[in-house]
Amino acid sequence: MSTKNNILIFLTDDHGQWSLGCYGNAEIRTPNLDHLAAGGIRMANAFTPSPVCSPARASLITGRIPSQHGIHDYLASTDEEIGTRHWLADEQTLAQILSDHGYQVGLSGKWHLGNAETPQAGFDFWFSQGRDYPVLHGGPHRYSFNGEQFVWTGRKTRIITDYAIRFLRERDEERPFCLFVNHTATHSPWKDHPERLVSTYRDCTFEGILGDAMYPFGKQNLESTEPTRANPREALAQYYAAVTQIDEDVGRLLDELEAQGILEDTLIVYVSDHGLNCGQHGIWGKGNGTLPLNMVEESIRIPLILRHPGFFNPQIRAEFVDHTDLFQTLLDFAGAGLPETDAPYPGRSMLPLLENHRFAPWRTVQFGESGNLRMARTHRHKLVRRYPDGPNELFDLEVDPRETMSFFEDPVYQEIVTDLTAQIEDFFGRYQSSDKTGLRVRELPRHNFSEAWRVDP
Repeated sequence: MSTKNNILIFLTDDHGQWSLGCYGNAEIRTPNLDHLAAGGIRMANAFTPSPVCSPARASLITGRIPSQHGIHDYLASTDEEIGTRHWLADEQTLAQILSDHGYQVGLSGKWHLGNAETPQAGFDFWFSQGRDYPVLHGGPHRYSFNGEQFVWTGRKTRIITDYAIRFLRERDEERPFCLFVNHTATHSPWKDHPERLVSTYRDCTFEGILGDAMYPFGKQNLESTEPTRANPREALAQYYAAVTQIDEDVGRLLDELEAQGILEDTLIVYVSDHGLNCGQHGIWGKGNGTLPLNMVEESIRIPLILRHPGFFNPQIRAEFVDHTDLFQTLLDFAGAGLPETDAPYPGRSMLPLLENHRFAPWRTVQFGESGNLRMARTHRHKLVRRYPDGPNELFDLEVDPRETMSFFEDPVYQEIVTDLTAQIEDFFGRYQSSDKTGLRVRELPRHNFSEAWRVDP
């Protein structure tokens, strides 16, 4: 197999689409990601299948929606039962499929899909952060390198990149590689980032973020209680600094690829697991930043940038895409087919679309879920249904882009409610597994680290 089909995937935690220069943020500095976008493809309407960490990551690595792979909330790693379980034992993962097709597969960074200390199937190189919680951006932290655990002190972003570079330098040069670089700096708590970066953001206007209208359909909880958000300007300066630090380390890996002469032979993908609110709608957090859970734009929109000069011309695409599409795109790029299975895959490879620079027919509705919440979003309307008894919302993103009003009960919008409800039921009816569907998940009275994954019998 040609080594010109190398793949480097940056999968960043809690990186909202709104917080990159190439997506329109004029105050944040992301020169390396902007460079990738300028020379590659920027997907303007990329979404997460679920606005919380573990379900979204599982969707990327399996190509399945949560109601297929069965993970519906973040997996509390400090809970022994949760943290040591093989959650994807029944799935053929992207790593396994690529390994079977001759790829050398590596991970450096966050796993968050259970049993992080143990190298997972399909990976030849395994450097993962341990199960310590809460997330710390510096100081001592447990790591696992190919199954051997140790404690190391230093900034995680740098350490994760150091091991990614180690993989690139020690790899088998006769084989193509797929390397996951999973950064965490953008996750809460919003503090303790490099002062040299934070200080440059304290005088920002943070226009369109601070003073945003409160989300009227849920009470704030979880990350909203982080003490760091009590000073919103400082928390935002810290978050912006985290983004810029990750951008710097993206540049370090680009430099390494260039030094090895393989930059032009490598598909580079930058994506996050889900979005994040840093005061937008008055929320600090993502989909689980409120109860009931939310699907606001900042929670579900993600950056997705792809660059490979030999395959793609620079362009901006407006199609609705998510992690299940990216899963199939990466397999298609690698020349690997989908596993034979009775369960259908909901995504679609973007490769023919991106290679030919054509506006091929594409879906016009994006679906999402979070436990018993299900969403259908068109370019104008967004229906959020919480089964079985609500509350439900319908947003008109043209009339009310900040999602402050629900038109669910408005007689004028009943045809839209009926149509999008039918589309939700059709989509999940085709793809969900009866023993893994999110409709079995009960919504808890408060978020509980050790209980969030459990379902009603």
